[in-house]
Amino acid sequence: MAHARRLTRRAVLAGAAAGAAALALPACGPSRRIEGRIVGPSVDRGHRLREAAVAAVSPTRDEAEVVVVGGGVAGLSAAWRLVRAGVEGVRLLELEDVLGGTSASTVIGGIGCPWGAHYVPRPTLEQRALCRLLEEVGVISGFDAAGRAVADEGALCRAPQERVFAAGAWHEGLFPRALATSDDVAQWARFEAEVAALAARRDDAGRRAFAIPTEASARDADLLALDRVSMAAWLAARGYTARLVRWEVDYACRDDYGATPDLVSAWAGLHYFASRIAAPGDDAAPFLTWPEGNGRLVAHLAGVVGDRARTGAVVTALEPAADRVVVRWTDAVRGTAHATTAARVVLALPRFAARRVLPGPVPPEDGFVTSPWLVANVHLDATPASVGFPPCWDNVLLDSEALGYVVATHQLDRAATDTVWTWYLAFPGPDVAAARRTLLDAPWRTWRDRLLADLAPAHEDLEARVRSIDVMRWAHAMVRPTPGFLWGGAREAAARPRGRVHLAAADLGGLPLFEEAQAAGVRAAEEVLAALGRDGPSWR
Repeated sequence: MAHARRLTRRAVLAGAAAGAAALALPACGPSRRIEGRIVGPSVDRGHRLREAAVAAVSPTRDEAEVVVVGGGVAGLSAAWRLVRAGVEGVRLLELEDVLGGTSASTVIGGIGCPWGAHYVPRPTLEQRALCRLLEEVGVISGFDAAGRAVADEGALCRAPQERVFAAGAWHEGLFPRALATSDDVAQWARFEAEVAALAARRDDAGRRAFAIPTEASARDADLLALDRVSMAAWLAARGYTARLVRWEVDYACRDDYGATPDLVSAWAGLHYFASRIAAPGDDAAPFLTWPEGNGRLVAHLAGVVGDRARTGAVVTALEPAADRVVVRWTDAVRGTAHATTAARVVLALPRFAARRVLPGPVPPEDGFVTSPWLVANVHLDATPASVGFPPCWDNVLLDSEALGYVVATHQLDRAATDTVWTWYLAFPGPDVAAARRTLLDAPWRTWRDRLLADLAPAHEDLEARVRSIDVMRWAHAMVRPTPGFLWGGAREAAARPRGRVHLAAADLGGLPLFEEAQAAGVRAAEEVLAALGRDGPSWR
């Protein structure tokens, strides 16, 4: 990142206003033919096959020591931890045809590119599970005196890292100082100072005020009180009125949480800025990224799990007993029904999905709200022209309802001129159900036209350069850290085991981050290991 606060887009994003604007675009399409399609995930596979599986009379039966339900980062991390502990009888079942969830990736024109999460900040020694994974991948090799990971140069995001388009030109970083008023500059300096003080704060046990994952954070009463007010209210109470300061905070909330500051708690809003400052006085941690984003880490986890993973597997029910759990699932390709008996189950599904298969009563409302979002991978035959600061890894338009784009080839040395941009669109409003309908009902051409209209002011020759636009719709992409959710008790209660079923998902950590998903998976796996009598030193 070009400046310390910008800690972007973890998972990704959504809002009814943007969708409505998209649907209002003229019907006429671009002048040249642009290929493209809407790709997964399978919106109706679960519903259709769930009914078929329930109706099945004679399922195929087998056994496993541990079944992991869900092949996103949480499920893969749970299976990784179990396999590394020597548990061979692991079975992982994933609804989709690919693993990784919102950290999945693809290849377009020979270029790897993400379908969602695309970086992790360089970790510190305390983030033991993430550091272990990055060491296995060969990305980090030890720690400096302050506990910061020593990272491979090839994985560190190259300069220039980010720019913002405003007033007809691109500017370095996300704070265009050439356009800033004296109030913008003064209030931004004050905001940075407040963030720096929070980043340096430790409680009596030595815990950071804002840690990654959240479970490692301090529990001081004044800090937890920040969760009960919105980020917008916090800004107003502290006198932050300058346009660029409020824009940057708004962008941060939409970028990481898929919601506007009035819908995000102040604890979450401040966590975005403070948590990546590794040591007092530091700038924000540099990013580790790859052309395919966090798909690089998913590929490693999937390689460890190997043929223990089964994709296209729709889990329809968990049936617990005193000494076992029966997992009922359907093979989406063959249409066959299965019943796998396991000693333990890790249910690594987000709350909205987990509650459908959890045994026993589940409260109808327990505080979990999910944001929808859209991601488009744009294949271009060359980089379009732009005015001002040169192209960066992360490129943001100041007055856009979208969240800009990252460049997949930024980390590559290559002679070819074609490239892939990954464009993110947020639906950050309060009516997530309406946003989901907009997302799922609109045809591909709507999103093609929305993308072209969004980026055209910054790139006049964009349309002439585009070869294809592929669109991914995430109806339940990320949990929203609404006021009162993070430290109100609901997510902690939802994470507790239910007999032989152990819960794991990023939303149980309260923030939609790769690290939260990984931490949840490792925690659940270690609960299983303890129950199996194989517990040892924790990776957490």
